[in-house]
Amino acid sequence: MIRTTDAPAAPPTYSQATRAGGLIFVSGTSPVDPATGGFAGETVQEQTRQCLTNIRAILESAGSSIDKVASATVILADEEDFAGMNEEWLRWFPTDPPARQGAKLPVRVPGLKVSIAVIAEA
Repeated sequence: MIRTTDAPAAPPTYSQATRAGGLIFVSGTSPVDPATGGFAGETVQEQTRQCLTNIRAILESAGSSIDKVASATVILADEEDFAGMNEEWLRWFPTDPPARQGAKLPVRVPGLKVSIAVIAEA
């Protein structure tokens, strides 16, 4: 199990990430700022940035990096936010982006616009 205080703590039902078969599996990560415990920003761009900041911290604590992300799952609350999420995504992955799939958030969480899970090389 992988844990870091540089990203929001996972609830007791799952881990921030796990290592298996030479890969790091990062659970769905919300845009919570670990310093404040609240959602970072009101736009999908700000929230995507915080999700990826949290993921970077988790990967670095596991000895990996954001550059080693092979696959991502992005879950949006509203499909209208797809373009804004992509805008921020391209800042993090300007060339050779990871494989990616998307889905719509199955439940409404007030203020939550995006959640991201990744698989990266260890």
